Amino acid sequence: MLILAGDIGGTSTRLAYFDTTGGALEPVVEKRFPSRESGSLEEIITLFAAEQGMIAESACFGIAGPVRNGHVRTPNLPWSVDSALLAGILGLRSVRLLNDLEANAYGIDLLGPDDLIVLNPGVPDPAGTIAVVSAGTGLGEALAYWDGTTHRPLSSEGGHADFAPRNALEAELLLFLRDEYGRVSTERIVSGPGLCNIYRFLRDARRLPETATVAKAMRVKDPAAVISGAALAGECQLCGQALDLFVSLYGAEAGNVSLRVLATGGMYLGGGIAPKIIDRLKEPGFMMAFCAKGRLSPLLENIPVQVILNERTALLGAARCAVIGQY
Repeated sequence: MLILAGDIGGTSTRLAYFDTTGGALEPVVEKRFPSRESGSLEEIITLFAAEQGMIAESACFGIAGPVRNGHVRTPNLPWSVDSALLAGILGLRSVRLLNDLEANAYGIDLLGPDDLIVLNPGVPDPAGTIAVVSAGTGLGEALAYWDGTTHRPLSSEGGHADFAPRNALEAELLLFLRDEYGRVSTERIVSGPGLCNIYRFLRDARRLPETATVAKAMRVKDPAAVISGAALAGECQLCGQALDLFVSLYGAEAGNVSLRVLATGGMYLGGGIAPKIIDRLKEPGFMMAFCAKGRLSPLLENIPVQVILNERTALLGAARCAVIGQY
């Protein structure tokens, strides 16, 4: 069986055909598209299908946004995606849409040891709930519960929940961003744009000096990448402090999610940021914030925490979901 799968994010859209004839997901062809250079997902899929000349028997797409009745209005792209319209384009009876973090959760079972880096070994419960928290263009969150046979993913928009400061500095950060955004979600802080918001806060409100070379680079390159790169290289004190605060806030949010869903099966960090700052995540700051939950700190200390290195996890998960849907 030939299936078409996709991982659609605010930065890039990855599409691939998979062959399942041998009982496994065998990639046939894969291509990546810059999301913001296209007017719609339909435009990208039409182009990809025409280029490859293949006819899929099933299709599933993981999309960064809430899926309601086969429809998604993406929060970080000016797109409106409808499953019925996609089915018509592909000549299928139906097309499955799911949240991109739900697709990530489907893909975890397909990962091997080389696809993961352990931040905390913990004491994994094979039948425990697992959670995925992914910082990238936005902040995605999902969980997967054990149904007695396998883990079943459930989507979430927890990244858009209210940001809760833990100390005076973070309270200042909240007020700084509230003046700009009105309401401040965790995604405004734990994401690529969130790292830039932290940088601006430390520069403008806390008066930390800005490095001229960093300021110049941020005008022509991805600002978040510039900040994290300068921080990891030790080239800029402001960038270093911004990344340290970001990592602590990321750890705190991952710990919050672990508490909410009782993620005794493990916490997985997905998205594009974690693999790029892995050296910082291995330092004490992330796990200290993750575990600092008062009376329930011992529970958090026993939760396994791993970083997903395989950037194709959501794509593989969407493909797996397409296969599961056939049985």
